[in-house]
Amino acid sequence: MRALIAQSNKNLGDLWKRYLERLDVEVTLVRTGERALNAIQSTAFDVIVLDLVLQEGSALAVADLAQFRQPDANVVFVTDTTFFSDGSIFHHSANARAFIKSATPPKDLAAIVHHYGRTRHDRAAHHGLAQG
Repeated sequence: MRALIAQSNKNLGDLWKRYLERLDVEVTLVRTGERALNAIQSTAFDVIVLDLVLQEGSALAVADLAQFRQPDANVVFVTDTTFFSDGSIFHHSANARAFIKSATPPKDLAAIVHHYGRTRHDRAAHHGLAQG
């Protein structure tokens, strides 16, 4: 499984990366919207962890490009603000699967990412639906 983390806070991004790597997730960590856009154009991801308020760049632009370039990639938005706290992020981003607080325990974030990062084939196999 491959995950992209776009998180401007270096310490938080590094923490999330370590937790995901413990679950055997291949993680690309970027700090800006521009680097996230570049990563999406060059690497296929199963899940994208996206800080809603990046210090540089637009998280919604990143989610939009991911929807266009990688429609099967699920986006987990994280934030430490009240923007979109009414759930409207799901109306603005078709690939949004979760919207959680940045303060969510890293082990819980890793479990959410692992859940949404499984490919369709992985999910089908898990539910006994895989075709041999």
